[in-house]
Amino acid sequence: MEAINPSWTDLSRSLGLIGVVLGLSVWQRLGVTQDLLVATLRTVVQLLLVGLILKSVFELESAWAELGILLLMGSIAALEAANRLGVPLLQSLPTLAGAIFLASGLTLVYVMQVIIHPPIWYDPHYVIPVAGMVLGNAMNAAALSAERLYATLQTLRPEIEARLVLGASPSQVCAPHVRTALRAGLIPTINSMMVVGVVSLPGAMTGQILAGADPTVAAKYQIVVMLMLAFTNAVTALLVTSMLSRRCFTPAWQLRLPGEP
Repeated sequence: MEAINPSWTDLSRSLGLIGVVLGLSVWQRLGVTQDLLVATLRTVVQLLLVGLILKSVFELESAWAELGILLLMGSIAALEAANRLGVPLLQSLPTLAGAIFLASGLTLVYVMQVIIHPPIWYDPHYVIPVAGMVLGNAMNAAALSAERLYATLQTLRPEIEARLVLGASPSQVCAPHVRTALRAGLIPTINSMMVVGVVSLPGAMTGQILAGADPTVAAKYQIVVMLMLAFTNAVTALLVTSMLSRRCFTPAWQLRLPGEP
C-alpha cells in the first residue's frame, strides 16, 4: 500500500476546518480570531518551507547540512522555551539551551546507534524526524520545569528566606522545590504513556500507518519513541531545575530570582 499524496486542491479544502474554528471565535467573541489567522498562516508556510528544505537535505545526503538543520532546530527550541518564562533571556537561555542540547544529543545518539542502526549513521530520513520529536519534547519539559521552579520559589519566598536565615543552605532549601518542578516536567509524558494506543494513536505511529507501514512495525517504532521521550524529558527537567536553582541564590545565600536587581 502506497501513501496517498493529497493534491493542492485537497490541501486547500482542509482550510474549511479552520474556517469553522474562526467562525466559532467570531460568534462567541473569543478574541482569538487574529491569533488563529496568524497561527494558520504560520503553520502552512512553516511546514511547506520545512518540507522543501528537508527534501533538499535528503537529496544532498550531507552530514554538515544535517548538522546545520539540527543546530537551528535546537536553537529555536531553546529560544522558545526561554521566551515562555517571561524573564530576561540572558538569565535563562544559556541554561535552557545547554540542557536541551545535552539531553537531546544523548537521546539521539543512543537511539540511532543502539536501537535503530540506520545504514548510514547520519541518515537524515531517520535522524531529523527523531530529532524533531526529541527537541520538541525537551523544549516543553524545560519550559514546564523552569516555570514551576520560579513560581514555587516566588510563592514560598518568605519561608525560603526564613530557612536561609536559620542556617539552611540553598541546596537544602531548594531540594523539595526542585523535585516539585522536576515532577511537573514529567507529568505530561507520564500521562501520555498511560493512554497511548488506548485513547489515542500518536503522530509517529499514525503517520507510518498512513504511509502504508505494517501496524505492528509502527507500534514498535512508537514504543521506542515514547521511551526515548521519557528519557529526554527526565534528563532535560533534571538539568534545568538543578542548574537554575543554583543560579537563584547569590554567593551570600540570598534568594535572587531572574529580573531582580
